[in-house]
Amino acid sequence: MQETVDPVNVVYKVQKLLNELMESNAQVLLGGGVDNMEKYNYSLGKIHIVDQMKQEISNLLKPKEPEPDDDKVTRIRR
Repeated sequence: MQETVDPVNVVYKVQKLLNELMESNAQVLLGGGVDNMEKYNYSLGKIHIVDQMKQEISNLLKPKEPEPDDDKVTRIRR
């Protein structure tokens, strides 16, 4: 028998991993782990990508406004 995985739990685990990755990359920059501009830009780019991924996941978790019903069209007669 195979276990079912809760998708929401998976999303929260991914968010936790992204937060850890963000912290790790920030520590490299703040701790002086880069010795040239190329490495600095590379680390900054990784932080930017992780931040974008976190924002996209956050947007997906927000409740959405219901779409207007196309069936309910108001007709105007002449």
